[in-house]
Amino acid sequence: MTDHSKPDRPLVSAVIPTRDRPQLLACAIRSVLRQTWPNLEILVVVDGPDPATAAHLETIADPRLRVLFLSQQRGGSDARNAGVRTALGEWIAFLDDDDEWLPRKIECQMRTVRAMHDWFPVVSCRLIAQTPTTSRVLPLVPYQPPQPIADFLFCRTGLSDPGGVIQSSTLLAPRELLLAVPFQSGLPMHQDWDWLIRVASCKGVGLNMIRQPLSIWRVDDSRATLGRRPDWRFSLSWIRRSRTLVSPRAFSWFVAIQCVWRAQAARAGPVGRLAILRAFLFEGAPELRSFLIFLIFAFIPTRIRQFIPRIIRKLRHESSVGPPGLRLVSTRDSLAPILRKSSL
Repeated sequence: MTDHSKPDRPLVSAVIPTRDRPQLLACAIRSVLRQTWPNLEILVVVDGPDPATAAHLETIADPRLRVLFLSQQRGGSDARNAGVRTALGEWIAFLDDDDEWLPRKIECQMRTVRAMHDWFPVVSCRLIAQTPTTSRVLPLVPYQPPQPIADFLFCRTGLSDPGGVIQSSTLLAPRELLLAVPFQSGLPMHQDWDWLIRVASCKGVGLNMIRQPLSIWRVDDSRATLGRRPDWRFSLSWIRRSRTLVSPRAFSWFVAIQCVWRAQAARAGPVGRLAILRAFLFEGAPELRSFLIFLIFAFIPTRIRQFIPRIIRKLRHESSVGPPGLRLVSTRDSLAPILRKSSL
């Protein structure tokens, strides 16, 4: 390990929770080892018994790698919290086991931290959302303080707007802050949103986002994830619990999108759909645009609804020379090898 007493190069701990994905995990670890920031440790948190992952980790001979084995599966929030408690670094950077960092991610974030004057700086970055066929730079417009974080995450400008994406693999924060405000234990979904909304309400916390995409987020590859579960009851219950930290406008937007599509996927009956409509209308502050999105998500089949934004993005891509914010990159492009996941 390098000397982490140097004030100009504090130790950063990369915390990677994992389970049953040893090959993807190897890609994530390599992306940390390639970082230009010299003072790093990698803490892999194996969430419960996982012989295949344990065997694979034994083949990685690097003194910067440490492994924490949890005796039983606890979920992403608790695995991250366990990693924070065990980490040696002054700063924590999270990385999901199926994502990757670009080489200058930590260096750029630490440079941003130095320029911030908050007691507890939290720095994110834009990302490359990668599917098997395309890559997109998200969010379309980077977060800028002092915008309320829930408004940034949930409110949209139209059907093709994916909202303000802040994903866990982009986050860097002080360990001290994460010990004081940990991830919500046992939370099966909305873990990133929940932590961001709670931490943004704390005095002395400052949020910032680097415009440059520095993380690769792997999406839409047909793998089942908890975040894709059609559990609209849980989503509605969660946003209600967060009610005091979320504006009425953001509340209605969340219900219009996150609750409605889950109810449609779960084939919720009239009683459930009426409960969602009531929450949208009377517990939040709906506006014309969110009401139109509510109707689209409620009545247009998912395949058609997802097809429309693809056409819009394609038309924008073809009509722009240097598109700001959003860019589609075909994997057949010359840039594809840079944006793809590393091969094993």
